Amino acid sequence: MCADCAMLNLRSDQVTAAATSPFRVKGQPAAVMHLSSMAETRRRLVGIAFMIGAVACFACLDTSAKWLNRTMDPLQTASIRYVGSFLLVAAFYNPWTKTGLLRTHSLWRQCARAGCLVVATLCAFSALRFLPLTEFTSITFSSPLIVALIAGPLLGEGIGRRRLVAVLIGFTGVLVVTRPGSHGVHPAVVLALVTACANAFYSVATRLVAGLDAPETTLFYTGLVGSILVMPVAPFVWATPASGPVWLAMAGVAAFGALGHWLLILAHKRAPASIVAPFFYAQLLWATLLGWLVFGEVPDRWTLVGGAIVMSSGLYLLSRERARHKGG
Repeated sequence: MCADCAMLNLRSDQVTAAATSPFRVKGQPAAVMHLSSMAETRRRLVGIAFMIGAVACFACLDTSAKWLNRTMDPLQTASIRYVGSFLLVAAFYNPWTKTGLLRTHSLWRQCARAGCLVVATLCAFSALRFLPLTEFTSITFSSPLIVALIAGPLLGEGIGRRRLVAVLIGFTGVLVVTRPGSHGVHPAVVLALVTACANAFYSVATRLVAGLDAPETTLFYTGLVGSILVMPVAPFVWATPASGPVWLAMAGVAAFGALGHWLLILAHKRAPASIVAPFFYAQLLWATLLGWLVFGEVPDRWTLVGGAIVMSSGLYLLSRERARHKGG
């Protein structure tokens, strides 16, 4: 789920930069400038709070999916996640409430982007059936590292020596988490790595459509295409829940997905992406807490150390990206 942050990065930074430009307050009294600064600080704090709430929803989504997948096929869980979330989102964003919502400048890019997320979701839900939440989240947080590697051939962005070293260090963190030589590699670890790769391509595709279509259009197509892809297989794996808690968890999978994306949009509307993006890593903290509360999972020291290495590498890459944009 960490790739979703890229959806509004470009537009968020552009809008916020315009709103907070120093030319807007030039020549105004100091008191007015102070009030303007306080208002902007408040907006950014609200944006950070929305981001923390968004990643909490994504962690709850993973937790609900993991709980359901103990007795339910991951394909059914994915179908519930996509169709349910799409219906909730469509209640607010649809062609009747927002004119031009379906208008896109690159339909095939939107479909390819949504397809990458479907692959990531299916692999993620299958991996969560076997892996602890913290271990799974730590592995999938290698996605920004993969983005740094594939951005060159796909986006024409040079990686540079420092960024390459950060990527290699980050992948070392993944090895620390999985420890392939100590107890073998569970197939679910491979699924988690495929999730990270699919999320990376999803993130690159997001950057390709960010300058072409509105965020709401991209969000709508994500749910629409995803629902179309998973719906045909749903009848073959469907098992009617036999208890109230299972129905509640199914509703949670849909609700947490929709609410998380909505909070993500609000976060990027309140503050620039460079401010809120680092707080996406708070999802690892939520995953650790929920894994302990719901499943009694206590991460070992290797998972914590490896997760910290992956997170530090990602934050360093983010800081380099911010410095590059400021220099440009």
